[in-house]
Amino acid sequence: MPIYLDHAATSPMPADVLAAYVDALTVVGNPASIHSQGQNAKRMLEEARERIARSVGADSVEVTLTGGGTEAVNLAIKGLYWARNTAGSRPRILVPEGEHHATMDAIEWLEKHEGAVIEWIPLDELGRISLPALEAALGDDVALVTALWANNEVGTIQPVREIAALAAVHGVPVHLDAIAAYGYLPIDFHAVGVAAISISAHKIGGPVGAGALLIARSATVVPLLHGGNQQRARSGTQDAAGAVAFGLAAERATADLHGQASRLRAVRDRLVGGIRSAVPSAVYRGDPESAGRLPGNAHFTFPGCEGDSLLFLLDVAGFSVSTGSACQAGVPEASHVLTAMGLSEADARGALRFTLGHETTDAEVDALVAALPSAVSRASLAGLSDRETTLGR
Repeated sequence: MPIYLDHAATSPMPADVLAAYVDALTVVGNPASIHSQGQNAKRMLEEARERIARSVGADSVEVTLTGGGTEAVNLAIKGLYWARNTAGSRPRILVPEGEHHATMDAIEWLEKHEGAVIEWIPLDELGRISLPALEAALGDDVALVTALWANNEVGTIQPVREIAALAAVHGVPVHLDAIAAYGYLPIDFHAVGVAAISISAHKIGGPVGAGALLIARSATVVPLLHGGNQQRARSGTQDAAGAVAFGLAAERATADLHGQASRLRAVRDRLVGGIRSAVPSAVYRGDPESAGRLPGNAHFTFPGCEGDSLLFLLDVAGFSVSTGSACQAGVPEASHVLTAMGLSEADARGALRFTLGHETTDAEVDALVAALPSAVSRASLAGLSDRETTLGR
């Protein structure tokens, strides 16, 4: 049985969540219908929405269910931009470098088709936003600020309250992509004081294709989808079964957040210590302090190796991990997150991201540490061979 260490990509669905999902799928009725079966489906849906709202310190009316995290991010960014940039009065969008591609592709679409002006805010060597640069860029012509709550590759937690406070001085709404942070860090929508937060179900053991955008009562978001007005910012028949599973997964993931995070940090630190001992050349990326990064994230670069080669070798050995970098048309590319942190493309290529789940054991991380030196040695030889071929030797 392969050892799964890629929970940032998706997390397995627990048995009770799966059972609740299957049971809910047998319920007949459109939540928008007024007959008894439709109203039964609506009751299930709204109870699930309440569970999701409680997990993030929001009111249920502030939870707009979506078809996943990417849709939630797009709804927030495009919806806030369209609402704010009336007659071209506020064309600027402020975005930290190193964001998820859901954000990058959405803003670049707005730049190409809607005349948005994108201003990238630099990151430091740990992957954290420069607050002075953000403060200097803010102004009355800014439509919104959008930022990750925690970086999905290197795990660095952003100073979200400070970001919100700086933007509030200019009355600029903030969207936070909390998809990587949800279920691992405490999220209090009302306390952080932003316009919108995007979350996703399958990162916490819920179903793929279910997400949500938290929209503050004071915020205005133009919908992406029209036709029915089933929700405040989204039309379309709502997925009651997906919401039921999402709601239970949300409740499970946040029931003992502090205790679960503490246990996860201990397993992660065991992994980090093991890798540093087994492969002394490996470089730990992101914030090295536990309090400054996601509890289940361990990100390393391995000099002289290609991340893809390491991934494939570990996969053959029975471990599922991630490079955390883009791959287009079969050509590996250096991580844009790492280059934004100041790494050269060559240094950024040998990256691996290990992301642990609440069920990850000490024995599993010990097994990875034992298998890693051989994989690094073989990947280094492969990288050397490739370089010699390129040089014509």
